Amino acid sequence: MAKILLVEDEVNVLDMTRMMLARAGHEVVGVQSGREALAVLEAEGGSVSFDVVLTDYRLNDLTGLDVLHAARRRDRSVQVLLVTAYATTQTAVEAMRDGAFDYIEKPFKRADLLALIEKASARRQATRSPAQSAALPDFIAQSEGMKAVLDMVSRVAPTRANILITGESGTGKEVVARAIHRMSGMRGLFVPVNCGAIPENLIESEFFGYVKGAFTGATHDHAGMFQAASGGSLFLDEIGELPMAMQVKLLRAIQEKRIQPVGSTREVPVSVRILAATNRELREEVDQRRFREDLFFRLNVIQIAIPALRERREDIPHLISYFLGKFNAELGKSVSGVSRQVMDILMSHDYRGNVRELENIMEHAVTLERGEEIGFDSLPAYLKNSVSSGVMCGSELSEGRGVSGADEGRIAVPSEPREGRSAVPSEPRGADGRRSGERGAVPRVLPEALPEAEVSLGEGIALEGVVEDLERRLIEQSLAKANGNKTEAARLLGISFRSLRYRLKKYGYE
Repeated sequence: MAKILLVEDEVNVLDMTRMMLARAGHEVVGVQSGREALAVLEAEGGSVSFDVVLTDYRLNDLTGLDVLHAARRRDRSVQVLLVTAYATTQTAVEAMRDGAFDYIEKPFKRADLLALIEKASARRQATRSPAQSAALPDFIAQSEGMKAVLDMVSRVAPTRANILITGESGTGKEVVARAIHRMSGMRGLFVPVNCGAIPENLIESEFFGYVKGAFTGATHDHAGMFQAASGGSLFLDEIGELPMAMQVKLLRAIQEKRIQPVGSTREVPVSVRILAATNRELREEVDQRRFREDLFFRLNVIQIAIPALRERREDIPHLISYFLGKFNAELGKSVSGVSRQVMDILMSHDYRGNVRELENIMEHAVTLERGEEIGFDSLPAYLKNSVSSGVMCGSELSEGRGVSGADEGRIAVPSEPREGRSAVPSEPRGADGRRSGERGAVPRVLPEALPEAEVSLGEGIALEGVVEDLERRLIEQSLAKANGNKTEAARLLGISFRSLRYRLKKYGYE
């Protein structure tokens, strides 16, 4: 739970909010003025022990921005939330630019405030992996593929070019878009829009706004997404879902930098950077006449392609550490790591849902785990079933145990170093004394012949005392029998080509 500094000059609101947060399990220190808040922060010394500062924007002596600046000067990691009854775009822009985590408008709902507190607390407490960029804390970039993405983001963010972000669902396209906006120095807001979630008959009014009387129910003027993002970034997620008729209007808005609200006869100038994302092949959509070619070229000034998680497995241990910290903070747990068996399973999985799927797996596991490290039983059922049914060649074989055996290795959360625990599992040594991952380990073809019948690693080997060396021998023999053809060797072993490739890399074979 979070330690919160609550700043509110209305006594009744202060008492009610403090009681609400305390009942949710948070530790709350409440003050009635900006100067009292500054005094409390001053007493904290060099580093602020509060996780979250929740302050009213308009106080009787100072402003919430004054409190924000004082807190951030002492500790850049403290998360500041502004509460205001005067939620204007300018207020939000100024607060976010100066480092506020978010803001909430009075009167707020209890559930909304508590959800915001949890997110801010998770941001404060989440363990940061060494693979994370200091400038972009949401990035996990240990693999060459993600390092290339990070480099591209750093290079294009300061420009005003429109950017198309591509990748499978769950790869983190919005994370990349937010990073571009954050590094751009733009003063406007980042406004995300899911193009596939807006009913077709409402898209135009949501994008461009409308004037009072434009249609039944339009009782006041309404600014659309373009105006809300003016001076900032408009993120058009799932741009491939946009109907053809709306594509024409979007193209004109991008070209002319002007929009016409529904029901208005006047155009409104806007200055917006477009960041678009899709999991479709837009070039194919253009060829099939489902997406306008001219709009495609307007959006695709620069393209950033995010690799699938199965193509950057080096990032998986760091993502696991990051999500452990995040969900420990959100759920009030203290799970310190994952077992070697679980790590092997997570490293072997194909992740059709990419990073989002791994995040869901970790949330499920942290929620259910009762011990200090995540074991096999805390994994989602579909993962456990895939191991038990032999869909994955679980590396639990290499530990000489079945899926229910005791686990010795683990991956630990870096922020809680303990003697004998590392952020990555130690690699076992072979009979020659070399680690299994060392390049110097040269495969040897063993004299024992591989049986004519297929030997299925995928079905598991239920012999007591089977160790890592057996898996390596079977792989070596299958390669020898297949004359080095990895596809044929995988078939002989009863596993996928991708699983074989992972094991070859694991054992250090060129």
